[in-house]
Amino acid sequence: MIKSDRPVEEALRFCVVTPNFNMAAYLEETIQSVLRSLAPGDEYYIIDGGSTDGSVDIIRKYEDRLSGWGSEPDRGYADALAKGFAMSDAPLMCWINSSDLLLDGSLDMRRKALARDGCELVFGDDYYIDEQGHVLQHSKGQVGNLSHMMLYGGWTPLQDACAWRRSLYEACGGLDTSLSHAADYDLFLKMSQRTNACYLPMVLSAFRRHEAQISICGAANYTVERRRVRKRLLESQQKDSAFQSLGRTIWYRLLVQLRARIPFLNRRCSDTIGKRITDLGAQNLA
Repeated sequence: MIKSDRPVEEALRFCVVTPNFNMAAYLEETIQSVLRSLAPGDEYYIIDGGSTDGSVDIIRKYEDRLSGWGSEPDRGYADALAKGFAMSDAPLMCWINSSDLLLDGSLDMRRKALARDGCELVFGDDYYIDEQGHVLQHSKGQVGNLSHMMLYGGWTPLQDACAWRRSLYEACGGLDTSLSHAADYDLFLKMSQRTNACYLPMVLSAFRRHEAQISICGAANYTVERRRVRKRLLESQQKDSAFQSLGRTIWYRLLVQLRARIPFLNRRCSDTIGKRITDLGAQNLA
């Protein structure tokens, strides 16, 4: 894809943040994927939690191309993200973790979607990749009703394939930095309750499976926090009767379980399986 050297409109500038802690093995690939995707006027921040594995040396290698960075102990990835987002006033936002990748062209796809009237939150598909960067699965982000799937089913969109408007983020109170595992679920749940999210039939990113990631090593803690967040919102809304809430919970949890157990519901057939992610760009499925 040929990138334009013309700055993007002020209203369509992106702030991208990468939180990092001791992910030197994958961090450089992440940084390179973001830098390739940025347009003039976009901003990129890396917030490191005081890594001791050489991550800071990698960040310094690219600091002249970053909008800002820092390295100090923090309270976890939500705290790091909140710091990064607070450094910018760019109207559009997303984050990419320091083992995942933006696919070439995907930031502009999100930008175009968020430029549409009424579109404040977008979510799409991603690839699951292994530690060596080979595609394991094309994961589907599509659901019929994101707010209900999250609130009643406990489902979370593919975070690396999302983007949103800062105005929505701020209206929801931003990230809850007291959460150490399920801050992504909490943020997307709050945002999905305030707006009609737009699904993009596009592959936008790559999610790397590795043993150190929070969703694997902290799965039990993630589940506990997610339940607490969901319960808190249900109790605060009180717009459904107990019977309605129970019925919706049973229905949407069943849908989430079916997605997890029936392959064609949560993944797409793809000729990219086994290919190197560096050979692939963002893909429009429409």
